[in-house]
Amino acid sequence: MTHRCKKSSGLWKMVVWDEPFFQGKKHEFTTDCYSTSEHGFSTVRSCKIESGAWAGFEHCGFQGQQFVLERGEYPCWEAWSGSNAYHVERMCSFRPIACAVRLRGAAGPEPPPLSALCRRWVCSQYPGYRGFQYLLESDSPAGEYKHVREWGSHAQTGQVQSIRRVQQ
Repeated sequence: MTHRCKKSSGLWKMVVWDEPFFQGKKHEFTTDCYSTSEHGFSTVRSCKIESGAWAGFEHCGFQGQQFVLERGEYPCWEAWSGSNAYHVERMCSFRPIACAVRLRGAAGPEPPPLSALCRRWVCSQYPGYRGFQYLLESDSPAGEYKHVREWGSHAQTGQVQSIRRVQQ
């Protein structure tokens, strides 16, 4: 389930290359990229986030393992994938991050319900922001995530041991 917010192209800018270390074919994006192949790339091999925060995905169509990309340089796939539970050597789709969630307390064995605010959060499976990452965002201020399956197509577990706010 993809949650979307209205975007203006002036808030986000991402530059990608089809080779590591900012070499090869280059393309600039200010909006979603559903599939890198639509722009002549088999995958992104390096990128620079010039403004805003972005969510990168292992597969086309915003599917698979996700990566939160904040302002800075990512010279090779290890730069965005290095702390995940498994290494993903590709990023085939990406989009700006627009809205997010807040935690609400709840007792019980399930993860607590999460609801939207004007912030974005990255939940990580293990302490120290390691393991699978889950980007929590919503386009509705009343939106909630009531089940781990709503965290993304790659959600494997409801285990969250570290959480941080996405930086713009």
